[in-house]
Amino acid sequence: MTRREWRLPAALILLGLIPMIAGAVRVTELGLGPEVTPANARFVADPLPVVLHVVGAVVYTILGAFQFVPGLRRRRWHRVAGRIVVPCGLVVALSGLWMTFGYDLPAHDNDVLAGLRLLFGSAMAASILLGLAAVLRRDFTRHRAWMARGYAIGLGAGTQAFTHAPYVAATGEQPDGNVRAALVLAGWLINLAVAEWYLRRPARTSGRSRVVAAG
Repeated sequence: MTRREWRLPAALILLGLIPMIAGAVRVTELGLGPEVTPANARFVADPLPVVLHVVGAVVYTILGAFQFVPGLRRRRWHRVAGRIVVPCGLVVALSGLWMTFGYDLPAHDNDVLAGLRLLFGSAMAASILLGLAAVLRRDFTRHRAWMARGYAIGLGAGTQAFTHAPYVAATGEQPDGNVRAALVLAGWLINLAVAEWYLRRPARTSGRSRVVAAG
């Protein structure tokens, strides 16, 4: 990979770093047998979905970032990594739905946010499955598009940290209710907008290709 090709996966992994660290702290805490508090009671009572979600998200974020590197897409590595990325992405989406259905609402959440989580979790799973179906038909253009959309949704927690930050800085407290739902929604919509821009941007043409075309 060239230095330029490293930039995109590095940026994507950095964006996912905050939720990955938070998730790792949560899983470590559960492994140590924490004191039960209102903030962690639901995880202590049923740790399986959150552990699956965190582990799946770490693998999906890191391996998935390298799936966007053009040089790797033309190699066997892309196919092998894809066989890990697809199930991990589905684990992330489905465990997110499991937690939304199975856990009591956290203190700062409401039914609107729960509904958004169901919507975007379902959309993430559907995008990954549509991407898988497309590659099985050897429709690589649609495969790329659907997998990018699924990844954008999956990386929403990273962007949501930044949509929350101005509110926390201005008020000194965590958002709740509809304000929190709007900030979470903004994170997903920003990611999807960037994904659509990425998919629709003009393809880069190398200097050699431009010379050949001109000749």
